[in-house]
Amino acid sequence: MNTSLAQLSEHARGALPDHLGIEILEAGSERVVARMPVERRVHQPFGVLHGGASVVLAETAASVGAHLSVAARGMTAVGLEINANHLRAVRSGFVTATATPIHQGRTTQVWQIEIVDEQGRGVCASRCTLAVIPASTPPL
Repeated sequence: MNTSLAQLSEHARGALPDHLGIEILEAGSERVVARMPVERRVHQPFGVLHGGASVVLAETAASVGAHLSVAARGMTAVGLEINANHLRAVRSGFVTATATPIHQGRTTQVWQIEIVDEQGRGVCASRCTLAVIPASTPPL
């Protein structure tokens, strides 16, 4: 599957990741790298990165990779379960997520997502399980 970063960006326009400023930097069926600015719109009330925003970043990265791995056969992937361990508070800058598959089966996939701050320090460790289902829209 040869999907450009521009196509991924256009496909996400207006969706939650777009509202949070998430940008896909690298995308493939074996690795996805995405980043998100840490600013007021992703803060919790006490001025640090909201854990839910980290989860959105993690699931976005995993979902893109899983989709790219199955789109050629008319399938897509949707989240079934996600967990996240929040390791460090971040107030500003960018956080970067790197998602890699642990399992890519016919009907399910499991992706590991590591989110780091600009100094490469761990911010969140996440694991996402996705269901592989028929695509309801044409693949990217």
